[in-house]
Amino acid sequence: MSIFDDLFEPEAQPEQQERPFDKDAWAEKKQAERQEVYELADKTTEEVSTDGDKYRNFLDVKSRLIHYSATNALLVLAQKPLATQLKDFNAWKKDGVSIRRGENHIKILEAGDSYERGDGSIGTSWNVKHVFDVSQTTSKIKAAASVNVDDRQLLKALIHKSPVPIQGVDELPRGMGAYYDNEQKIIFVRRGMEAHDIFRSLSKELAHAELALSSPEYSRESAGFAAYSVSYVVCKRYGVDVSAYDFSALPDSIRDAGPQTVRAALNEISETAKDITGRMNRALEQVKAPRAKEQER
Repeated sequence: MSIFDDLFEPEAQPEQQERPFDKDAWAEKKQAERQEVYELADKTTEEVSTDGDKYRNFLDVKSRLIHYSATNALLVLAQKPLATQLKDFNAWKKDGVSIRRGENHIKILEAGDSYERGDGSIGTSWNVKHVFDVSQTTSKIKAAASVNVDDRQLLKALIHKSPVPIQGVDELPRGMGAYYDNEQKIIFVRRGMEAHDIFRSLSKELAHAELALSSPEYSRESAGFAAYSVSYVVCKRYGVDVSAYDFSALPDSIRDAGPQTVRAALNEISETAKDITGRMNRALEQVKAPRAKEQER
């Protein structure tokens, strides 16, 4: 027994009884909240898989919250589609930031404990996490200024530690800007293009290379929409014009699939975009470090 336990004892009241913590009620409440979030994820998945504009909005969320899973990006899309930076109450408080009065939290999922299924496989339980976007807080802290890089540095970041060799050529079929050859495991890039045309073409072919290396069942046709989507996310994240990307005709593999199948496809897109942008960020940090030292002088 602690000398502080008396602080939590209720003041004596006539006929008042101690109220025990109801674990079953708490668990039931948490399960109901999880079910509500799962249903919201399913509903948003269906909207994204049948509406090209909604699908583009999903990719926009992914471009800003690149480390979020596809499911959490869908949940953010449903609740705060313009979110840019999310933290829970305690994390914002630690930063000296308060949540504005009347703001509603955003519900996402975070991994909980592992457990063994009936068939012996290992599963992961999921808990609902309440977060707030920076726009819902009193924060006056602006996002760190992005590194001003020229087109050459941006392209060098894109090809940083590419999973396959990249080679320039004078011509490619059908006016293509770049092409991933899965037999040779090489990307060919047409010479003479402008920087942003190179970026758009090359980001798509890098996505093809990533998808091919991660799946023994890869085919260019079946991976085409995923690679196109990855290219959009990467371009959007780094300020490359995406106005020509068209998602009005979603493929049948997305339109006709169930929520779990669609989310699996979206997660593959998410992970591929995260891999490419992760390499780019590491390359751009190498550009940022020397400049930061110069500014300190």
